[in-house]
Amino acid sequence: MTVGTQMQQTVASCESALASLKSFALETDDQNAKQMFQQLAEQQQTIVENLNTRLQYIQQEEPQYKE
Repeated sequence: MTVGTQMQQTVASCESALASLKSFALETDDQNAKQMFQQLAEQQQTIVENLNTRLQYIQQEEPQYKE
C-alpha cells in the first residue's frame, strides 16, 4: 500500500467522522450537545482540509507514491 493510498483512506475516514458529527448535531435536542458536535465538526472540517492539501501535494510532487 502506497503512502498516497493510505492518505486517501485516512481522508475518507475523517470525512466519515465529519458526517457523523454533523448528523449527531442535527439529531440531538440537547443544545449543549448540539453546540459541542458543531464545534467538533468545524475542527474535523479543518483536519479534512489539511489532509486533502497534503494528499494533493503527494499526488503532484511525489509521483513515486501514485498507484
